[in-house]
Amino acid sequence: MAILPLVIAPDPRLKTRSEPIAEVTDEIRRLAADMFDTMYYERGVGLAAVQVGVLVRMMVADVEWKSDGEKGTQWVFINPEILSSSEEPHLYKEGCLSFPEQYAEVERPQSVRVRFTDLQGQRREENFDGLLATCVQHEIDHLNGVVFVDHISRVKRDIILRRLQKMKKQGVISHREHHPYQDHGDHEHVHGEHCNH
Repeated sequence: MAILPLVIAPDPRLKTRSEPIAEVTDEIRRLAADMFDTMYYERGVGLAAVQVGVLVRMMVADVEWKSDGEKGTQWVFINPEILSSSEEPHLYKEGCLSFPEQYAEVERPQSVRVRFTDLQGQRREENFDGLLATCVQHEIDHLNGVVFVDHISRVKRDIILRRLQKMKKQGVISHREHHPYQDHGDHEHVHGEHCNH
């Protein structure tokens, strides 16, 4: 298990389409474990392999974990693809571990059906809605070289990227202390007022 260094925007790797995984090997399982360790350490709820510099189509998620260390359902998605999505949209204030301290409201389908391979090499189909659906769509975007700021206006996107570039040059990049997805309705933390992830 290891905490892996994050790829921070702007970085060309975040705009690169990741390659499919041909076989679920022990190396892939170790990478998934390291990605979970990194995600929890950085207080995220989802992480794509490209965000730790590995350009393969794998992502992990746990939108239920608590700041006291209690973990929720751990999802590993290998070669995921969205089969269908609801017409009903939902607006979340999203953040991203590769965009520390930056947030933007992004509209996505409320629910999705996803096909993916799990760590046992089994091909599965699952339905997701709410926060987990948003997280899954956000991370699949990463695998396709798309980042959440691509869903907002060019002006807002350029402001965020310039801000990050300046932070990187000054060496003051620090990762957020709050939940990366917030409901548009009240912008409170999803897990309540005392939640800090």
